[in-house]
Amino acid sequence: MSLRDNIPSIAVSAFVLLGIGVVFWKITGSDTSTSHVDVRLPELSAPAKVGQTLFQENCAACHGDNGSGSDQGPPLIHDIYNPGHHADGAFFVAASRGVRGHHWRFGNMPPQPQVTARQVEKIVRFVREVQAANGIKSVPHKM
Repeated sequence: MSLRDNIPSIAVSAFVLLGIGVVFWKITGSDTSTSHVDVRLPELSAPAKVGQTLFQENCAACHGDNGSGSDQGPPLIHDIYNPGHHADGAFFVAASRGVRGHHWRFGNMPPQPQVTARQVEKIVRFVREVQAANGIKSVPHKM
């Protein structure tokens, strides 16, 4: 039997191995970007300054100072969290209900019942102002 006779079997085997590799990549986490980013702080509005304080008190332990990320949680000053992909409502849901980990390898985020909706509003204002100052723009999410 020649190599030419085995080409269909080789092609099927390669396709199966590629499929297994893709599944493994998805299961083990596809994110390879850094979990810490450099953040430039702008001059903040008054509500965002309040949000910064609330963020540091309630979010920074995992999401890093000013949303820069840490070994406990992802940076929020990142394109993944642009308003077109994660609208403001996503932050309210994450704080009140928690969120299943889906972009990073940190696992699930637990609910943060100590943070009120009004406080989340100010935290979001802070995050969005810092995102804008770091060049993060709203990009519509495409699936």
